[in-house]
Amino acid sequence: MKLDLHLHSTASDGRLTPQQLVIMAADSGLEVIAITDHDSVEGVVPALEAAQQFPRLKVIPGVEVSTDVPHGEVHILGYFIDYCDPELIGVLERLRHSRRIRAQRMLAKLATLGIPIEWERVEKIAGGGSIGRPHIAQAMFERGYVFSLKEAFVKYIGREGPAYVEREKMTPEQAVELLVKAGGLPVLAHPADIDQLEELIPQLQKVGLAGIEAYYNGYPSKSCRYLASLASKYGLVASGGSDYHGLEGGNETTLGGVEVPFECMERLFALAKQKAFISPR
Repeated sequence: MKLDLHLHSTASDGRLTPQQLVIMAADSGLEVIAITDHDSVEGVVPALEAAQQFPRLKVIPGVEVSTDVPHGEVHILGYFIDYCDPELIGVLERLRHSRRIRAQRMLAKLATLGIPIEWERVEKIAGGGSIGRPHIAQAMFERGYVFSLKEAFVKYIGREGPAYVEREKMTPEQAVELLVKAGGLPVLAHPADIDQLEELIPQLQKVGLAGIEAYYNGYPSKSCRYLASLASKYGLVASGGSDYHGLEGGNETTLGGVEVPFECMERLFALAKQKAFISPR
């Protein structure tokens, strides 16, 4: 079974619409995908509807919630969520508003650095979805201020960059609890670079963490084996995905380009069956 459990659409900072992602996934021979937009579930319903024409393709409703720790960020993926849950929708709306304010402040900082970017262009790139730093990076790339999206992050809008702006803070524990309340399975996203990872995992497991994204875009086999061993140590699911955005000017793993063992999918589905909310797909 081919699967990809980490995909972004135009509902956040991806280039393809949810419908286009579904068609691309089906054409690529994928059998299970998860729509996991940043702080947004607006792409879930369009993806589920589009998948009805592809009987072999299963779409898992998901989300990726951004959280903060003292020296960086931690992202939590939520699978099989009740995307109609009022509390979840309310929190995500608040986080998206925070992202918008943050992006405007980043543009103000970039302007003082001699890198003016029009807010209207960032909004157009976002296409009505949740605005994120990749949209700003794309605008910088289009104007020729950087040679790649990666350079935009490294030099300007990454955590150590001169145009970086903090956003509304939410702790990893709060995100896990939120996703559990919405009937979801919380999974720690791209964890290889998280400081004090082995201290964080037990803390999150106490409030409902279900898995670790052990198989991820660009991770060498050594890192995958280490993360999979951590998942096994703590009795968690070892999940995986490409983190596909489809952004121009970026070098990223293609949709379905990360190999995830089938056993991981089996365990994730087994856990989902124990939840109150199960996706209609």
